[in-house]
Amino acid sequence: MSTDVLDATFAALADPTRRAILARLAKGEATVTELATPFAMSQPGVSKHLRVLEHAGLISRRRDAQRRPCRLEAGPLKSAMDWLATYREYWEESYQRLDALLIELETGGPDSGRPDTGGPDATGSDAAEGPR
Repeated sequence: MSTDVLDATFAALADPTRRAILARLAKGEATVTELATPFAMSQPGVSKHLRVLEHAGLISRRRDAQRRPCRLEAGPLKSAMDWLATYREYWEESYQRLDALLIELETGGPDSGRPDTGGPDATGSDAAEGPR
């Protein structure tokens, strides 16, 4: 996926109104009037959001007599998910290494490789005495 398409997808998804529009379109086609209904904004305001979504390839519009219904185009979302999947794998591997380390520390007992915390027994002196 080109970075321009990926950038446009994430830029479009950055706005909560556009995400809500996509969620509505996931249920089926809708006109601008239908999409504007749940929002406290004008149809031209919703149309601006639709242009951003259309530019990112996330929606398409077609002519149906007097209507111009919008439809979800999920291809760019799939591409963004594929891109994010590489980072998901990274974090899963990191968590697996952390889990393995925690298990090793729990089962290894007090001398399981943990560094000395510097408590009062670490130096053999009484910390309450203060400097000499």
